[in-house]
Amino acid sequence: MTKIAIVYHSGYGHTKKQAEAVSEGVKHGDATPELIAIDAEGNLTEAQWAELDAADGIIFGSPTYMGNASWQFKKFADTSSKKWFTGAWKDKVAGGFTNSASLNGDKHSTIAYFMTFAMQHSMIWVGTGMMPANTKAATRNDINSLGGFSGALSSSPSDSSPEEAPTSGDLETAKQFGKRVAETARRFKK
Repeated sequence: MTKIAIVYHSGYGHTKKQAEAVSEGVKHGDATPELIAIDAEGNLTEAQWAELDAADGIIFGSPTYMGNASWQFKKFADTSSKKWFTGAWKDKVAGGFTNSASLNGDKHSTIAYFMTFAMQHSMIWVGTGMMPANTKAATRNDINSLGGFSGALSSSPSDSSPEEAPTSGDLETAKQFGKRVAETARRFKK
């Protein structure tokens, strides 16, 4: 069976909720998800690093803070240079998701960072494959209401709890994205 690791940092719980939705989508893509949370100090255990190495695909997630991924995610990325040196993640599929308080919030900067990070590791990037919900009749509960093509986007108001946000549309977008990455990984699996 195809295995997809979802490695993410969540500062307040909203990105964790998005990661769980991505994981649910991976299951619908007939793959086994492995949720891997980067801790508050930006660290993973040796067992979690081994899970990433064993995965057929890796989906990266972080909140967007000040126009980019959290420092905890960046510490994880910098630490992955040992994997880069050995080509451990070469030809694995990759994707990314992010959440911020604002509807835009410069989320694309975080997704672009993930894409560059994946390319450094010689991975194969997978976008959402979704059309945006961009008509007058569209609502925030529609799929891909934020119009993400390169990665799954969500927005959680700064005064909302993880029980209140992201919206059902953003969570469904995350599920469908997880499914797409899983299906793509299955096609690329050796």
